[in-house]
Amino acid sequence: MTRPRGMSAVLPAVVLALTAACSGGNAESKQAQQAPKRPPVPVAVATVESKEMPVQIQAIGTVEAYSVVSIKAQVGGELVRAHVKEGQDVRKGDLLFSIDPRTYEAALAQAQANVAKDRVQVQQARAVLQRDQARVAQARANLVRDQAQATNAHVQDKRYADLLKKELVSREQYDQVRTTAESLTATVRADEADIQSAEETVHADEAAIRSAEQTVRADEAAVDNAKLQLGYTTIRSPVDGRAGSLGMNEGNVVRATGTNDSTLLVINQVQPIYVSFTVPQQQLAEIKRYMADATLAVDAVPTGEQRPVRGAVTFIDNAVDTTTGTIRLKATFGNQERRLWPGQFANVALTLAIQPDALVIPSQALQTGQQGAYVFVVKPDATVETRRVVTARAQGNETVVASGLQAGEQVVTDGQARLVAGAKVEVRAPSRPGGGERPREAGGGPPKSDGVKGPARAKDAAGTKDSSPNAKDSSRR
Repeated sequence: MTRPRGMSAVLPAVVLALTAACSGGNAESKQAQQAPKRPPVPVAVATVESKEMPVQIQAIGTVEAYSVVSIKAQVGGELVRAHVKEGQDVRKGDLLFSIDPRTYEAALAQAQANVAKDRVQVQQARAVLQRDQARVAQARANLVRDQAQATNAHVQDKRYADLLKKELVSREQYDQVRTTAESLTATVRADEADIQSAEETVHADEAAIRSAEQTVRADEAAVDNAKLQLGYTTIRSPVDGRAGSLGMNEGNVVRATGTNDSTLLVINQVQPIYVSFTVPQQQLAEIKRYMADATLAVDAVPTGEQRPVRGAVTFIDNAVDTTTGTIRLKATFGNQERRLWPGQFANVALTLAIQPDALVIPSQALQTGQQGAYVFVVKPDATVETRRVVTARAQGNETVVASGLQAGEQVVTDGQARLVAGAKVEVRAPSRPGGGERPREAGGGPPKSDGVKGPARAKDAAGTKDSSPNAKDSSRR
């Protein structure tokens, strides 16, 4: 088959055009492959540390006074003077208030007079007793004398009866002797009755003395009560503490009975002081276990402050609050600096134990994905990889890692939003006092130099001008 004329010239031209087109496409693909890579992502990093970390329970606590004393009057009367000012620090035994004492002084004088009067009655009763005791003694002496005479009279009666039988005496003489014996016998019986009466009188005198002495004791008790009531007219502080606002001022009438009695002052003891806080009941067993081994330390940071105050747990409530499922604890603080104040809120950290060699990272390094927590780890070649981690607990701005990291590794703490696995990073240096951050090489190298030496940099910063002639000429040009 023969080709038409002219075809031989067209075919080479088509081949050349196709070849040129193919060669042009390859050039474009090579240019695409040689496109510049993404610049390193500036990030902030932190080193995984191995250090001691406390095992703590965080809570919000309320500061409570160690003791709260409401000062009330125990006797009524006019408030003649207030010796304390509002907000004043008071010591135990300091005089706070004075109530008009005149009524109670008069009652004391009356009670003392009653004591004196009844003591005189006791002395009189004792004198009567002594007189009646002497009467008993005299009656007993008379009885002895009359008994002797009666005995002698009976002997005479017997003798004269024998003589009368023998007709040696007359009937008249015998009757006289017999009458005398019977009279003495009656006298003896009268003496015995007199003695019994005198003894009964003595018993009555002794009872009268006991009654008078009891009256004296009652009067003495009345004196003691009057002294006590008089002592209540001066009110003193029962504790060391700080006074609140005055409930009554001088000139007011103080009432001490019924429902009208008023509080004169409230004193809060602030040294030492309590911080009360609650923890979930699930942590009670752990707290009791650690508390059995040692005293548990508590750090309290008052509202508006940064420096903690150190105290210790001294009280665990005897029941769990069923409405909240929490248990109430109290920590005691010396409060020498008075940084804790009743009613104040405080952040409480209860330290149970100290964990040695804990792996710690800043909490901002943690990221959360579909498979859990992970971090970006900076490798020696200045690239990052994602690493899944298992966290144990968070302590403030730090997190304790249970597994997934090793001490000394670097994790990204800022700039994670622009990172993917394998991305190139450039670690930012910490902020300088005079300006912003400066980038540094990954791995902790020094900041990159801008090619200007130190003296020249300082010279430029100070605004020093070059005084050479060439410099002047160049400025003119």
